[in-house]
Amino acid sequence: MAFKAEIPYGNYWSTPFAKWQGSLASLHSVKFAAHVATHELGKRDIPVETFDFGVLGITTPQQHSFYGSPWLMGMLGAGNVGGPTVSQACATSVRSMLAAVQEIETDMATCALAICCDRTSNGPHIYYPAPNGIGGTGDSENCVLDNMMTDPLGNHSMIQTAENVAARYQLSTEQQHELVLRREEQYQDALADQCAFQKRYMTLPFDVPNAKFRKTVATLHGDEGIAASTAEGLANLKPVLDGGTVTYGAQTHPADGNAGMIFATPEKAADLSTDPKIAVRILGFGLARAELAYMPEAPVPAAEKALQQAAMTIQQVDAVKTHNPFVANDLVFARATGADVTKMNNYGCSLVWGHPNAPTGLRSSIELIEELVVRGGGVGLFTGCAAGDTAMAVLLEVGDR
Repeated sequence: MAFKAEIPYGNYWSTPFAKWQGSLASLHSVKFAAHVATHELGKRDIPVETFDFGVLGITTPQQHSFYGSPWLMGMLGAGNVGGPTVSQACATSVRSMLAAVQEIETDMATCALAICCDRTSNGPHIYYPAPNGIGGTGDSENCVLDNMMTDPLGNHSMIQTAENVAARYQLSTEQQHELVLRREEQYQDALADQCAFQKRYMTLPFDVPNAKFRKTVATLHGDEGIAASTAEGLANLKPVLDGGTVTYGAQTHPADGNAGMIFATPEKAADLSTDPKIAVRILGFGLARAELAYMPEAPVPAAEKALQQAAMTIQQVDAVKTHNPFVANDLVFARATGADVTKMNNYGCSLVWGHPNAPTGLRSSIELIEELVVRGGGVGLFTGCAAGDTAMAVLLEVGDR
């Protein structure tokens, strides 16, 4: 099947992703997202009156983020536009895409703006009052770090899920490191010719504003905090957990940033597209959940559901992108589906450019579209895991209008 909504070609963007406590660490993520979207819409001469629906994807609370999507759209000047605020851990991006598509599918909107933003740096410290508790003392948490370290259902860390899957599939440290080097090699293709691929959707150089968004305080010429691994350097790393296989080199790093994407009816998509001859259609979505503490397995059934919705097989997919917080995710996906693990994630992935939660999958989906355009069209699949051993997937097609 194909959904009614299309993605107008070129009507999406992403900031560079910056390392934990890096150049974007002091920026309020919702205000920053509005700042970036204002600039990107202006570049494309798209008035805010175009939109009749908005979606905000965010996982880490920010001051006043309770007001969510209506606040974001109001900061853009679209004070008459409402919509939901979505949070589904690392699957927030695909969930935000689905929310926009569903609104258009049911004729409740004709043009939707989905923006995903997060700042893992300087996450909030939350206190939960308990006046009737012993001594009246409540509970507290570091919103980002504590939740990365402990799943409340199984009391295990995120990295333990990767180790569980590595043991089940007998993935060695050497296998993981070999694929890490391949992923970094693929990312270099996006940097060729002065970041020509990334400039298809990213404004570079990127001016970093101050916290009041009144002046530029730094300039990024690309993603910040990218590792440059070597076989020798990776071989010297020890597994993070005793007796395990996963090293720091075989997993992603926390990051900050935001991304946006427009969805519209076919008629409006043709009008908004930077190249009206190109059509970007949505063929299917998938949601799945793996066994407790086996999170890296979840992208496989999520992808299968998206393919089933489109009545397609993995053999009909021309490009695959994944959210891979652990390189083990890709090894498992390739074994389960028969996909060529060395050809997945061309031009980059979250393993390399980092993981700011909500916008991670949206940037991957943007890169998937551009990869398909570069190759002359085709079908692309994005799938990625999320906290709670879940995953979401989306199947896209780039072709002639």
